Amino acid sequence: MIDDPRSTILLIEDDPATRTFLADNLTADGYTIRVARGLREGVHELRTQFPDLVVLDVGLPDGSGLDLVRAVRRADGITERIDPKTPMLVLSGRANELDRIRGLEQGADDYLTKPFGYGELRCRIRALLRRTQDRPTHGAVRVGALVVDPVSREVRLDDVPIEVSQKEFALLRVLVSDVTRVFTKEELVQAVWGTKSLGSSRTLDSHACRLRQKLSGSEHQYILNVWGVGYRLLDGGAGAA
Repeated sequence: MIDDPRSTILLIEDDPATRTFLADNLTADGYTIRVARGLREGVHELRTQFPDLVVLDVGLPDGSGLDLVRAVRRADGITERIDPKTPMLVLSGRANELDRIRGLEQGADDYLTKPFGYGELRCRIRALLRRTQDRPTHGAVRVGALVVDPVSREVRLDDVPIEVSQKEFALLRVLVSDVTRVFTKEELVQAVWGTKSLGSSRTLDSHACRLRQKLSGSEHQYILNVWGVGYRLLDGGAGAA
């Protein structure tokens, strides 16, 4: 019996026998399984399906699984459609201690060497899911009449679609992540532009101003400039749409 029957596991494995065996047994244990045969397919699944956990082989036909682990950990989680906190369990035929240490240092949450028993793999998966069960969901977020969908990158106000640029969406996504918090300009610049400083706050201010204007059709004011600090989203509480 698993802890959460809704958990989705992305299995990245190029060997057909291993892939089929793991997919069949994990499905029988109640998990929803997504399958990828290499890095390219795995990246596509991560960007579109937001799995709760990834189980991946190191030796893949189009690169090393550790390359994918590094790429996921480097993702900003804002402008990219990859959650950098996605739990990742690495499978590898390299059993020496140094290889395991390197895998964990690259960002893997767990490292299991081949051959392995399915029972042990299942226990490790359950342990990882328990430790990460408080990760935020990736469904649409509603704040009053405003709905922000990080998967489709859609913004709706009073059920009317609002066209926003990539940077405006990234800025809005940061603000809706915690509607009770004032984000400093430095935090917003780092999250949206990936740099500590733009040399001037005008770029951030102009994006915030345009976003405020686009969201001004509602009775609520959504983008608040906190003088001398930064910006926050002004409204009631947020919740899953």
